[in-house]
Amino acid sequence: MAPLRNLDLLVLAIALPVFLIADVPLVGYLAAGGAWIVGRIGMELAARRRTRALAAGNRNSAMGVTAAATMGRVWLLAGAILLVGLLVEREAGLAAAVLALALVTAHLASSFADHLLHPEGAEGAAR
Repeated sequence: MAPLRNLDLLVLAIALPVFLIADVPLVGYLAAGGAWIVGRIGMELAARRRTRALAAGNRNSAMGVTAAATMGRVWLLAGAILLVGLLVEREAGLAAAVLALALVTAHLASSFADHLLHPEGAEGAAR
């Protein structure tokens, strides 16, 4: 994996000491971070399935896998934020939402930069 594609993981690692120093509810970090990692694993598995589908010439299946994985990741992250905010405390939900915003921003920025730097590897930018 290219270091640029792991910018979101760097943000996640940097966020832990920030949560600890700022005395923000750690359960927000665990909820958003856990959902992000699970979603990232799901996207990686979907990328492999998409590659196999494209190699077999099945573009509709590849598009369906990508759409389902992307929407699943969004729902997983939103659900984690909502649940921690409702079941634990509102401040934890807010902390999870802010962390999720930082992670999504880092992921989109790194995908954009990776696509600009490596336009021939468009498949890698979609992850």
